[in-house]
Amino acid sequence: MTRVRLVDVSIRDGNQSTWGATGLNTPQCLQIAPVMNRVGFHAIDFTASTHMGVAVKYYQEDPWERIRLMRRLVPDAPLQFIGTGFRFISWETLAPDVMRLVYRCLVRNGMSRFIVLDPMHDLDAMLETAKIIREEGGAHVVGALTYTLSDAHDDAFYADLSAKLAASPDFTRIYIKDPAGLLTADRAKTLIPAIQAAKGRLPLELHSHCTIGLAPYVYTVAADLGIDVLHVGVGPLGGGTSLPGALQTVENLRELGHEVDVDDDALTRMNDYLCALARAEGLPFGGPRDFDARFFHHQVAGGVMTTTKRQLEEVKLGHLMPRVMEEVDRVRAELGYPIMVTPFPQIVCTQAMFNVTSGERYAQTPDQVIRYVLGRFGRPARPVDPEVMDRILSRPRAREIAAEPPPPPLAELRRRFSPNLSDEEFLLRATLPGDQVDAMVAAGPARRRYNPDAAPILKLLRACAARPDAPEIAVDKPGFRLELSRAAPL
Repeated sequence: MTRVRLVDVSIRDGNQSTWGATGLNTPQCLQIAPVMNRVGFHAIDFTASTHMGVAVKYYQEDPWERIRLMRRLVPDAPLQFIGTGFRFISWETLAPDVMRLVYRCLVRNGMSRFIVLDPMHDLDAMLETAKIIREEGGAHVVGALTYTLSDAHDDAFYADLSAKLAASPDFTRIYIKDPAGLLTADRAKTLIPAIQAAKGRLPLELHSHCTIGLAPYVYTVAADLGIDVLHVGVGPLGGGTSLPGALQTVENLRELGHEVDVDDDALTRMNDYLCALARAEGLPFGGPRDFDARFFHHQVAGGVMTTTKRQLEEVKLGHLMPRVMEEVDRVRAELGYPIMVTPFPQIVCTQAMFNVTSGERYAQTPDQVIRYVLGRFGRPARPVDPEVMDRILSRPRAREIAAEPPPPPLAELRRRFSPNLSDEEFLLRATLPGDQVDAMVAAGPARRRYNPDAAPILKLLRACAARPDAPEIAVDKPGFRLELSRAAPL
């Protein structure tokens, strides 16, 4: 029997995987925060740099304020931030002293648990990042073993990486991160023991998505093998392309004789709230997923899959999604099989979209694809296809990017902005368009409360306010009448 604890991913990864990172705003998070504190989660996956950028762009909300408010309402569970390399919000690489300031601000605003994920498994970069986080006060530093399928990424590879992370005094835990949900039960039975034999003092966790329906069963296998922390989503933010649903995971583990440390009543209340929110806002539920063998080729994780679909639908090209996913497989092979974890799924999927929608492959190449081919993200598992490399690097834009100077140090970057900015606002302005930050500042503090039962009425009121041609509107139904009249101008 294993005593299992849960990490909740609903607000960050579940929201990103199921709702494209745009489904939850600050009041919706705060409303359920005290209940989440009661559940007894081992940690709460709360935000990431991309997630913080979404708060500014889509909601005009200060992501630093969101962290502070959540920390006050959830004093008992560590709030988790996941980072990928030396970047924050934008795709641009930042200087080490700028990243040090990022982590300093995250810690003082309320984050205490940090995932260190390098998309190329660059050990030196992981060790440097962990050292910075610990020096800036991060209490929990978790090294990511990002699972993928290739000839290079066998059990011995992950065991060796685990041993090297364990040799560092700055890592406190490690976890298997399976962003595309590719880990099978058979592979888990060899991979997990290999890592356990090499990891030394570091506790081991498992984070696996349900993208092709494997993760719920793999979680029971992992518990049988002694993994005592599993990552889950709650309500509509579990299942689908997100992680296994919390309620079903608890039931499965207990049925098999394991003990799960949660407050069942609080977890049910959280589940009910998120279901009500999804219904009120017209947001999808995760639900079960069919097995799809194609994922073993393109390996696109849930959040990127959802975002890619939304981007196509926004330009009325949603019907091209199957072709884009076929193209993803081809582009990934041509780019040397990068591990499909941020930022590489976004890079590969964007190039695939351009290849399909433009009618000519590589007629358009985003800057981040050029930087990838130039080696700015590290060395891929296999060389980039020579013909593709020649086509990309022959463009004038590639020569411009190749000549770019290294990222500016903190002092130089600060000189570009007002000296009166707080560290937090400076970091937003250094990584986001100025007009987006201006709109956030002008909007003022975020609302604190949200009631899903009131959402339909508020939606109606907003729609009515946008109809100057309708001075009077009445809603009449059994047991309910609402009359609205537009006030005459003074």
